[in-house]
Amino acid sequence: MDNTLIQSKIDFKQMKSDIFGFLLQSNLLSSDFPIHEHTTSTLIEYVRTLGISDALHESMMARTAQHELLGMKDAGLEPGVKEILTFLYEKYTLVVITNNSLTAALEALENTEITRFFELIVGREQMTALKPSPSGFHYVMNRFASIKPNEWLSIGDSWIDGKTAEEAGIPFISYRADIDKMHQRGIQPTLRMNHMMELLEFL
Repeated sequence: MDNTLIQSKIDFKQMKSDIFGFLLQSNLLSSDFPIHEHTTSTLIEYVRTLGISDALHESMMARTAQHELLGMKDAGLEPGVKEILTFLYEKYTLVVITNNSLTAALEALENTEITRFFELIVGREQMTALKPSPSGFHYVMNRFASIKPNEWLSIGDSWIDGKTAEEAGIPFISYRADIDKMHQRGIQPTLRMNHMMELLEFL
């Protein structure tokens, strides 16, 4: 969703720094932890494997949600999004899967007036683990069991999106992505787009 549908204003660098600082203060991580290797979502999933308490987890996610809601305020659409959704609507099953809280996702989608195009919107509350875990994709595929994994298309702007799609067996299309970073992570997109309307050439 972020920087794919919505021109997100979330300060991801600051969000990661804030969560890392919180985890340092909570003595869950040390100062020599390789934070540069992580995004906020992979950092959160890492500490979950350490057996973090429910109270600390809730506090961590509340801090994350604050950054998300702030970043979604007055967010606009990426170029061509309204046009491509209008074309795809009622021809295909359209779903949003985001690591954001469902509250932040709905606020952004409703403010940009595109909620109506989607049959399902999945936030982190519907996942057992954040992307790059494919749990959100599995949630969707269970809801739409008649659609095979290879009949879906996933569009995203980060290596995490690509890894999630790969783990779920779904073809991945990169949107205005850092291809070198994707290749470093072993992600090979089926298609690379710089504008949403380029999707018409693939369908």
